[in-house]
Amino acid sequence: MATWFITGASRGLGAALARHALSQGDNVVGTARDSRSVAAEFGVHDRLLPVTLDVTDAEAARSAVAAAAERFGGIDTVVNNAGRALLGALEEMSDAQIRDQIDLNLFGVINVIRAVLPTLREQRRGTIVNVSSAAGIVGFPGSSMYNSSKFAVEGLTEGLRVDLQPLGIRVLAIQPGMFRTGFLAPSALWRAEQAGAIADYHGTPAHHQLAELDGIDGAQQGDPAKLAALVYEVANSQTTPARLPIGPDAVELYTHRTARDAAELDPWRARALSTSF
Repeated sequence: MATWFITGASRGLGAALARHALSQGDNVVGTARDSRSVAAEFGVHDRLLPVTLDVTDAEAARSAVAAAAERFGGIDTVVNNAGRALLGALEEMSDAQIRDQIDLNLFGVINVIRAVLPTLREQRRGTIVNVSSAAGIVGFPGSSMYNSSKFAVEGLTEGLRVDLQPLGIRVLAIQPGMFRTGFLAPSALWRAEQAGAIADYHGTPAHHQLAELDGIDGAQQGDPAKLAALVYEVANSQTTPARLPIGPDAVELYTHRTARDAAELDPWRARALSTSF
């Protein structure tokens, strides 16, 4: 029986993964900004510990980890799932919005990892799953700050893999494409504070993207239950990839990105190699 520590567990991928882990006989520490939302989603369950956690609060993260260790004796897999997307043209975003995006999607992940590492180091085992996105593979219109936060999570994952592998701790990033998780619901999205205010962006992809969002949520082809089952399988496998695109759209974007990077390097390869003393 393993113990999962999942942030943002009251809905979307977090809830789907918590439900799957419980169905497999595992323990789940399900966190959300209000633990009552986790309890409402799953009801009373002997192997579920709902915990209130705002991941941007480092002290709250430490308290949540302590509660998990006290209840279940340790933590096997940490899933950094909590996050939101800030969309729109960069110039139309406020300073506060930009900082909130990075605070939640990057520093929230860092807070949880720093809180849980003493437990994982003592155990000399554990798996950290950072939920990135297809937006951590390529740039999307109107998504410059969301892209920034997810590309940062990718870099964090890469560095931590190197540091933590000798301690028996595995780290990977998953890059889901479009799944029907409610992530794009109007109540879940942050829109640029002055969305549509700069005329030069009218007719550009940044503004088109915002206009098209209302028709996307609920129509995605990705099944959250299948996503959760795959994440569970990967986290419990003998070896884990550094990153895993999930969904046909994400796999296609990943394949295109690697091919594009190679093609763009080719005409400059010789020059790039000739810069040594």
